[in-house]
Amino acid sequence: MSFVTPDQPRRATDARGVGARPPGRAGPPRRVPATRAAPSGRSHPPLAVAALVAATGAAITAWLPVALALWLFQLSEGTGSLLDAVRAGAAGWLLGHGVPLTTASGPLGLAPLAVTALAVWRLTRAGVHASRAIGARGGRSPGSTLAVATAVGFAYALLGALAAMLVGTGGPGVSPVRAGLTLVAIGTLAAGAGAARTTGLAEVLAEQVPTPLREGVRAGVVAALVLLGAGAAAAGLAVATGGGDAADLIGAYRTGVAGQAGITLVSLAYAPNVSVWSASYLLGPGFAVGTDTAVRTSEVSVGALPALPLFAGLPGGPVDGLGAVTILALPVLVGMATGGLLARRLLRLAAAERAPLPWRRLLVPAAFAGPVAGLLLGVAATASGGPLGAGRLAEVGPVGWQVAVAALLVTGGGALLGAAATRWLARLAT
Repeated sequence: MSFVTPDQPRRATDARGVGARPPGRAGPPRRVPATRAAPSGRSHPPLAVAALVAATGAAITAWLPVALALWLFQLSEGTGSLLDAVRAGAAGWLLGHGVPLTTASGPLGLAPLAVTALAVWRLTRAGVHASRAIGARGGRSPGSTLAVATAVGFAYALLGALAAMLVGTGGPGVSPVRAGLTLVAIGTLAAGAGAARTTGLAEVLAEQVPTPLREGVRAGVVAALVLLGAGAAAAGLAVATGGGDAADLIGAYRTGVAGQAGITLVSLAYAPNVSVWSASYLLGPGFAVGTDTAVRTSEVSVGALPALPLFAGLPGGPVDGLGAVTILALPVLVGMATGGLLARRLLRLAAAERAPLPWRRLLVPAAFAGPVAGLLLGVAATASGGPLGAGRLAEVGPVGWQVAVAALLVTGGGALLGAAATRWLARLAT
């Protein structure tokens, strides 16, 4: 047992039980072990660096399949080098963005929509990656979203201008200014969509849209996609029926296995174009395969065509009788099915709210479906066409505004009929 005397005061202890000097007593300062300061937050790269890296990744992943397909074709010919394949891939990549090429036979502006879709998807992902890299995820900031979209767009435009200069050194002529302006527009829009989804700004904007308009946009997008799917199915059936002709056209090139594989890949790159042309054929306006030509249900007028597998599934003549009625009724049925699905959705929502479904709440979204589907299909029709030279093939593809008007009338009318019929049948069932 120890005793503490006044001459031996007890030492105060700190929180760790370590002895500390009593107050008022001098002495050398006690050394405290140095500790590392906790990081204030995660460091983020500058926006310019993040945008350039994301845009470069998007460009490479969209360019690589094009370069591979054209390289296979050059291997079969025994000509060309790796640099030629890189240059040809850059030309095809620019063409996929709608940048026309100037060749010895005239302008080449028929964009492969498969390359276009791949590039747009990768640019959307570039917007997502750049937003995450700078820490803007979930911030719902319009400024951050716009900054990311603009930075990615300008970085993508820089790459497009460099690719145009590379192509122009030993291949078809391309305007670097035209390439830069085209790619900055596509890159900004696509990256902006990805950035808005990542930052959460898209949800904020969607909440501000009135419910009838939002439901109508959804129905119109569904109708447009179904019509494009029907066009793809019809085009696939036509190619399958004339598969022997397509195989003969590919074999006529006598380029060996590698070359035929390259031709097949190039044909697949234009498969979405053919799907849009087929949807235009189902809607009525049809499409052209050269100047003063027409391919529609009531008329097929074509001249001599180049030996391209792209034209292997063209119809041999006009369709009449029951076949014509079936083809023209298909878009109307698509519109009616879209209206029926819209009505079923709104009826379920009204039942959950325990409230009746007014006619206005049903018919207004159905009326919006037609213009939305027409706008989407008109843009797709415009993007799917273009010149294949300065001769007879200077006009290839459908006329955009004609497809837009036809889709608006057919889909809009069908959606109204389908929505009204579904609501009427639901009232009879109750």
